[in-house]
Amino acid sequence: MKYTKTKVSAVSPRINWNSISWKAVMEYVKKLRQRIFRAEQLGQHRKVRKLQRLMIRSKSNLLLSIRKVTQENKGKRTAGVDGYTALTPTDREKLYEQMKTYNLKSVKVKPVRRTYIKKKNGKLRPLGIPIIRDRIYQNIVKNALEPQWETKFEPNSYGFRPKRSTHDAIANLFRKLSCKTKRKWIFEGDFKGCFDNLSHEHILAKIKSFPNKRLIEKWLKAGYIDNNTFHETEMGTPQGGVISPLLANIALHGMEKELGVQYQYKKSEARHTLSPKSIGIVRYADDFVIICHTQEQANSMYEKMTDYLNKRQLSLSIEKTKVTHIEDGFDFLGFNIRQYQKNKNNILLIKPSNNSVKKAKASIKDVFTKKKGRPIGELIMELNPIIRGTGYYWNKVVSKRIFSDMDNYIWKKTVKFIRQLHPKKKWNWKVERYFKPDHNGISQNKWILTDPNDNKNQITFMSWIPIERYTMVIYNSSPDNPKLKQYFEQRDEKEFNANNVLYKQKIAKSQKYKCRICKQSLIGEEKLEINHIVPEIIGGKSHYYNLELLHTSCHIQHHKLLEYYGGGKQYNKVKKFFKKHGVDPSTKEGTNLMKKSFKKFTYTVTE
Repeated sequence: MKYTKTKVSAVSPRINWNSISWKAVMEYVKKLRQRIFRAEQLGQHRKVRKLQRLMIRSKSNLLLSIRKVTQENKGKRTAGVDGYTALTPTDREKLYEQMKTYNLKSVKVKPVRRTYIKKKNGKLRPLGIPIIRDRIYQNIVKNALEPQWETKFEPNSYGFRPKRSTHDAIANLFRKLSCKTKRKWIFEGDFKGCFDNLSHEHILAKIKSFPNKRLIEKWLKAGYIDNNTFHETEMGTPQGGVISPLLANIALHGMEKELGVQYQYKKSEARHTLSPKSIGIVRYADDFVIICHTQEQANSMYEKMTDYLNKRQLSLSIEKTKVTHIEDGFDFLGFNIRQYQKNKNNILLIKPSNNSVKKAKASIKDVFTKKKGRPIGELIMELNPIIRGTGYYWNKVVSKRIFSDMDNYIWKKTVKFIRQLHPKKKWNWKVERYFKPDHNGISQNKWILTDPNDNKNQITFMSWIPIERYTMVIYNSSPDNPKLKQYFEQRDEKEFNANNVLYKQKIAKSQKYKCRICKQSLIGEEKLEINHIVPEIIGGKSHYYNLELLHTSCHIQHHKLLEYYGGGKQYNKVKKFFKKHGVDPSTKEGTNLMKKSFKKFTYTVTE
């Protein structure tokens, strides 16, 4: 296979979306983010603004933002008020050509499209959907603004921040509420309509030094269209905007300072801890808990938070805000946290909350209802992602009994489903047809629901998922800090292994937990897909050595390039390539030869 090694400039008349070097694009944006972070850390404010302007003008940042908004984000198929989406490479190329000479100062902002989703309590949550172009501009601005604020955000803040999750917030609570602590009273807080009521003036005052502050003001005051009627927005930031979570975090920043939280550094443990007399706070977006020593101190938080709330034009939700003792327990982010008495000792246990369990069972019930009368293979294919996803979310806490309860619930639903599927057949016939031993050897159970047309397609038991303790992210660490590169790579490896089945762990380890195309971590928002390095159509096998994990968008790019260089869908040139070298494509040697050929693919240089 012959390849051209010519590198094309990004400022060429036309860019080929499928040949962009995403490795170069992402590395450029990542390094620029790190430079902004470091300059802000050192107090070099003029340099920060200079680097932010550079980030905003960057073609790499534009390309990455187009990819994120039109290819990676869940809402890529959802249009704004103009009805426009960009779902094909050609659309994205046109979008880039139209936007590459943009000037943010002259951008005309469109109002957002108002839509509604149901909340747990039955009420409707309003979402504001900006047009595609505004979402791209917002991502461009976010990459310039976020690293600056990552140096400032409080260590207790976990929502909508890179490399921080709900499990970090729960692990922090576990540490603060350990059995030896004297803090026994919990102030459970929730802001009423947080995103809808945040003060524009407060947000703009916080970002007054940012070069494109006026554009952010335009987004805040763009208004929304609901039922073909325009409404002005005098407060709040629309849920659904790319930059909205960051702006909300900026607005809510400062709770620790206003309530007097104090930290101390323990040399023996090499970590920061709360001062003994200080209250503790853990916040995830607009949900937060304050940990206090006495009931009086907890009740005083209503008054102490008055100034904090008034500055942001917020109020507390009466329904969700209350004071609780740790022995009565409380729910936070889908988990129940409670201290129990056992043999005259206290023990703190964190379990999935009752509401979370009900929600999971409802999702499983919906699948059985939707697939009623359909083949068992279809049922298994839809159930397994829910079982694994829920199980891996719960496996960081005390969940063994709940896992067994979920397995029993699924078993009862399965028996009922099979009886309805074959009402006239005897039970022994159904057992012989649909229940087999585990083909992976994970369990000794011989009653595993199996697709009769594919013995490898079996249902997953939640109780197979091991319980693994979660390690909380260190204090105020951020992936934008260049000194912590190795630390976050190690965390990514642990997180991947803790949340994925064994065969995926093996594949990821062989490629050092990085995507071959973009060279970025496999841990992130974008979904992963399994790719055959040597395509099955020319003899590639489904062995570990011939499999790799790629981001969905990287997987698409890989096949487009393979078709282009390999001679179309039939891969005629690829077959001739193996024949010329006298290598069997089904062997490990064939896979290694294919990997070497990938290195010759031509990519577009961007900056």
